[in-house]
Amino acid sequence: MLIRKATDLRDSDITPKSAFLNRRAFLAAASTVLMAGRARAAAKLPPLKSSPFSIGEKQNPPKDATTYNNYYEFGTRKNQPAELAKDFKTEPWSLSVEGAVKRPRTFGIEEIKNLAPLEERIYRFRCVEGWSMVVPWAGYSLKVLLDSVQPTAKATFVSFETFYDPAQMPQAQYAGIAFPYLETLRLDEALHPLATLTVGLYGESLLPQNGAPVRLIVPWKYGFKSGKSLVRIKLLEQQPRNTWNIRKPQEYGFYANVNPAVDHPRWSQATERRLGELSRRPTLPFNGYGDQVASLYSGMDLKVNF
Repeated sequence: MLIRKATDLRDSDITPKSAFLNRRAFLAAASTVLMAGRARAAAKLPPLKSSPFSIGEKQNPPKDATTYNNYYEFGTRKNQPAELAKDFKTEPWSLSVEGAVKRPRTFGIEEIKNLAPLEERIYRFRCVEGWSMVVPWAGYSLKVLLDSVQPTAKATFVSFETFYDPAQMPQAQYAGIAFPYLETLRLDEALHPLATLTVGLYGESLLPQNGAPVRLIVPWKYGFKSGKSLVRIKLLEQQPRNTWNIRKPQEYGFYANVNPAVDHPRWSQATERRLGELSRRPTLPFNGYGDQVASLYSGMDLKVNF
């Protein structure tokens, strides 16, 4: 390698001072824009309280939870939502809570974030497709929100409607299901403290592919029960049908509790693949939360009410 001495340099080899300064200004501006973009994409949340509901298992790295997603409004392949949802507009945002309640109300996203102290809840997440991960979500019990609107004595079910805009979600036309996406819990399930209204993960605000700006997490059920990008919660007297239950009732029951004894018609649910692991592991009944939630289904035949 030939190293030229300072005396060998020609005048033309020397960068003009004005160009050097302009380049530094450009790099500084680019860095500012990049950092601002990152801040908008994943804003840091205030310090989170530790939750007694957190498990002690090893967490999956953020890349797993943010690049391996089911969000059919943004594509049916796992890698599509991270790319196709990056420009999803989540501001302004509102969530209405209505139906069989005494105080129907519409919440802005900042109201939702400040309704209760945010906790870090490290939960198992199990997909009906047979894969799983462990994610540190940020939120609080859905019960807090429901109590604030005072369900009436007639309220028996809680329906969740997610955001849908064909202009922002053109891939939805290829999903093979109807939109907006709908899911439902029994009221007693929704009031269980494990059911979480979620606004973040890994200490930051939810990314679009993870259901920004607010979603549901029900850790003892398959992931499709945990609706993303919620815009409406409605308390009902009668059980409605849900998106996947309408599409394929023989494959997706109303309850969708994680149950290794009830196979999907096209694959076994006895084991699961934890992202990042080579071997499969046994599936835990109720995703390992049986001690907390099994009493909700006392006396029920869980093979029939799947």
